[in-house]
Amino acid sequence: MAFEPRILYAPAVFLSWPGKMTIVRRIFLLRHAKSSWSNAVLDDFERPLNGRGRRSADRMARHMVETGVRPDLVLCSTAHRTRETFERLVPALRGVSVLFEDALYGATDQDLINRLRRLDEAVRKVMVIGHNPGMERLAGRLAGSGDPDLRARLAEKYPTCGLTDIEIEAEAWGKIADGGGRLAAFVRPSDLEEGEGG
Repeated sequence: MAFEPRILYAPAVFLSWPGKMTIVRRIFLLRHAKSSWSNAVLDDFERPLNGRGRRSADRMARHMVETGVRPDLVLCSTAHRTRETFERLVPALRGVSVLFEDALYGATDQDLINRLRRLDEAVRKVMVIGHNPGMERLAGRLAGSGDPDLRARLAEKYPTCGLTDIEIEAEAWGKIADGGGRLAAFVRPSDLEEGEGG
């Protein structure tokens, strides 16, 4: 089996008043790619991606490779469409640990923030692949600062396969709070299509 070298980076650490250490953590929130409604009798949990969704996920994988989006851990809903989205991101996530969790299907924003607060402290960057409305509401709750145009775009619509990158300083995962994060990036499939069009 081929050996894949792993490069480890020391996390950014800040000393906050009165002397407590905080660490910059990154939360990537990815809504699943667009799914198919062609089979009316198929249970919602089992719906696969449609052609557009597969193309969007492939573009997002290339974007992640090009921009260095690489979490330490992926938390993924067990629904068919989220698992399929993850599978198409494998070129960008090869070697990254993933946990498929039933509770992420239908999770509310509060459920999601509670899950993030239980993360192991060895994790500094996490990606959640999940569903609306929980993902959209969580992004809005966490991102208290950042580029006004990006925040306005996020508030307008969180499309399928949309990816947010939120940086948050906290002593521990259990300390992350509403409005405590900075929206560093918000990428939509349409942004990647425009880039390809030239």
